[in-house]
Amino acid sequence: MARSSETKLVFPQLAEFYGWAPEFGYLLLRLTAGGCWLYHGWGKLMGGAAPVIASLTRSAIPLPTVSAYIIMFLETVGAVAIILGLFTRFFAAAIAIELAVIAFWVQMPQGFPRMELFLFWGVAMFFIALRGGGPYSLDRKIGKEL
Repeated sequence: MARSSETKLVFPQLAEFYGWAPEFGYLLLRLTAGGCWLYHGWGKLMGGAAPVIASLTRSAIPLPTVSAYIIMFLETVGAVAIILGLFTRFFAAAIAIELAVIAFWVQMPQGFPRMELFLFWGVAMFFIALRGGGPYSLDRKIGKEL
C-alpha cells in the first residue's frame, strides 16, 4: 500500500488558513530581517564610517575601510531591498556572508554565546537568499530574480 507523504490535518477546517499562512509568514520574516538590518545600518550611517573602520581594524578584518563601506551599503541599501523584495537573493546572500564572517571570525573565539545571534541571523538571511523575494515582492512584480 502506497503511503502519502503529506500529513493529514487534525482540523481540516484550517486548510484554507494553512494555504496562505506560509507565504504571509515568509513575508513577515523578510520584512523583519530587512528592518532589523536597516536599523543597524542606519546607526552606522549616522555615526559615520570611522567607528566602523575602527571596529573592523580591532577585529583584524582585511581591508577595514573598504569593508566598512560595503557593510554600511549592505545594511542600508541592501536592507531596504530585502524589505521591498528587490534583488532579494543577492542582498540576502551578501548579508549572510557578512554575518558568517562576524559569527565565525570575530565572535567564535569568544565562545558560542557571543556568536549565536549572528549565526541565527546569518541562517535566516541564507534562507531568504535561497527562497528569493516570494510572492509579495518587487522581484515577483517585475518577473525577474537574480
